[in-house]
Amino acid sequence: MNTRFAKLTLATLISASLGLSPLGVMAADPAPASAPAAAPSTPAPAAQADKAAKKTTAKSKKDKKAEKKAKKQSKKKAKAAQQPAAAQ
Repeated sequence: MNTRFAKLTLATLISASLGLSPLGVMAADPAPASAPAAAPSTPAPAAQADKAAKKTTAKSKKDKKAEKKAKKQSKKKAKAAQQPAAAQ
């Protein structure tokens, strides 16, 4: 009976420690709670301008990729059109 009680006690302690471990980590790390309050509000418009600039460059990359794909497809079509003519 003592063995059963010891196993039950050990299992209870382990499960309790596993259950409480995330709470201990959150209590030890105060950075996420203070980060929003410490962030200054003045650089927000500059950050938005940077995001807009990044979006325009991303769009231009997409445009370049689309143009490259279109050129590749037109070359394929031209090559396919020339091959049957050469075979005859």
